[in-house]
Amino acid sequence: MREFDDEEGMEGKSFEENLKRFEEMLSGGTVHFFDADEIEEIIDYYLQWYNYEFAKKAIDFGLERFPFSSIIKIRYAQYLSSQHYTHEALAILNEVEQIEQNNFDLYMARGYIYSQMGLGEQAIENFKNALPLAEFKDEVFVALGIEFLNEDKADDAAYYFKKAIKSNPKNEVALNELSLCFDLTGKSSEAVSFFQKYIDEFPYSYYAWFNLGLAFSRLGLFEKAIDAYDYAIAINEKFSSAYFNKANSLAQLERFEEAIKTYRETFKYEDKEPSTYYYIGECYEQLKRFEDALVNYNKCVKLDPTHADAWLGIGVVLDGLNRLTESVHYVKKAIEINPNEPEYWYVFAEIQQKLGFIEESALAYERVIELDYNEVDVWIDFSSMLHQAGYVKEASEALMQGIKRFPDAAELNYRLGVVLLELSNNKAAMEYFAIGLEIDFQKHEDIFEYAPILKNNPEILNLIALYKK
Repeated sequence: MREFDDEEGMEGKSFEENLKRFEEMLSGGTVHFFDADEIEEIIDYYLQWYNYEFAKKAIDFGLERFPFSSIIKIRYAQYLSSQHYTHEALAILNEVEQIEQNNFDLYMARGYIYSQMGLGEQAIENFKNALPLAEFKDEVFVALGIEFLNEDKADDAAYYFKKAIKSNPKNEVALNELSLCFDLTGKSSEAVSFFQKYIDEFPYSYYAWFNLGLAFSRLGLFEKAIDAYDYAIAINEKFSSAYFNKANSLAQLERFEEAIKTYRETFKYEDKEPSTYYYIGECYEQLKRFEDALVNYNKCVKLDPTHADAWLGIGVVLDGLNRLTESVHYVKKAIEINPNEPEYWYVFAEIQQKLGFIEESALAYERVIELDYNEVDVWIDFSSMLHQAGYVKEASEALMQGIKRFPDAAELNYRLGVVLLELSNNKAAMEYFAIGLEIDFQKHEDIFEYAPILKNNPEILNLIALYKK
C-alpha cells in the first residue's frame, strides 16, 4: 500500500480538500465528483490509518463509479483481508489477475494476504512476481526479508534486507531488520563491520549508529556501545530507544546511577513504559537502595500487572529488607503469572528456607529441577538446605542426582564427599573426593569452605597432596 509523505498527498492541499469534500458528502448526502485517482488516494489514506469503516465507504463509492478499476478492487481485497476474509480477498485478486497480469499492487497485496494466512512459500512467490514490476524495489526486498524472517530463515532474510539497503540506503526498516538478522544468526562482528561501513557513507543516520550500538552490546563491548548510542542521540535527541539501550549498557558496566538517569530520559520522548520502571528498579536494587527499588517495581506492575519479573523484584527487595512473610506473597504472584520459570521457584525455595519451611523449600527446589534449570548451583543449594536441616541422607541422594546431570562438576563431588563422611561412609567419600580432584584440582578448597572441620583431616590432606603431584 502506498504511503503518503510530506511531498505528496497526505499534507498536500488538493488531497486535504478532496478528503474534506468526501467526508462532507458522507455526512451531508451531497454527491461530489471524484476521479479514480482521487478516490484511490482517499481509500489508501483510510487503510493506512486503519479507519476501516471509512475505507469501506470509500471503496463502495469507488466501485460504484469505477467498477472496472483494478486498483480499487485490489484495495477492496486488502480491506477484506484486514477483516480476516482472506479467501474472499484472494478470489477478488484472482479475478483481477485474469484481466491484468502485470500489476505490481496485485502481487504485493496477494503476498501480504498469504503471509497473513501463514503460507510463506506462496507469499514469497508473489513478492518475487512483484519485483520486476516495482518502481521502488526496496519495498519488495523488505517484504521478502520479513517473510523469510517469519519462516525462521534469518540468513535468507539478511540477503534481501541488504539488497533493500543497496537499492535505497535510507530504508530504515531494512536497516533495523538487518540488525535483527545479525542478532538471530549470532553475527555481531559482521554487524559491526556492516554498520561502520554504512556510517562512513551516511554519518548522520541515527538508526545506523543505534544498530552499531546494539552490535557492540551483543559483543559485550559496552563502552563502545555507549559511544554509538551517544552519536545516535546527538543526531536525534528525541530517539528514546537510544537512551534506553544506552542505559542498559551503563547497567552492564555497573554504572547504576548513570543508568537510572538515562532510563529516565526516555520519559521525555515516549510514554512511560513498564519495562523502563522495572530496569530502574533493578538498578536501585543493585545499589541496595531497596525503598527506591520498591517504588519503581510498583510503578511497573501498576502499568502492567502481568509483569512477572517486577513482582519477583518486589519479593526479592522485601527479602533484602528482611520482610520475609511479605516477600513470599509477591514471589507467589510472579509464579502465578509464569509458573514455568525456574528462577521464580528458586527464589521461592530460598525464602521458604529462610522462614524455616523445609518441606515447602524442598518442593520448590524439586520444581526448579523439574523445569530443567541448567545450573549446578541448584543442586549445591538444595543439598545444603537438606543437610543443614538434618536430612543428611536426602542431601546425599540429591547430590548423586546432580552428579548424574553434571558429571564434570567437581564441586558436586566435593560436596558429596563431605556429606558421605557425615554418614560414616569414608570409603565412598574418598572416592568422590578423588573424582573431584581429577576433574578440577583448583576447586578442592570448596571442601574446607563448606566443612572447615576437615582442614586437619589427614586422609583428605594426603589425597590432595597425591593429586597435587
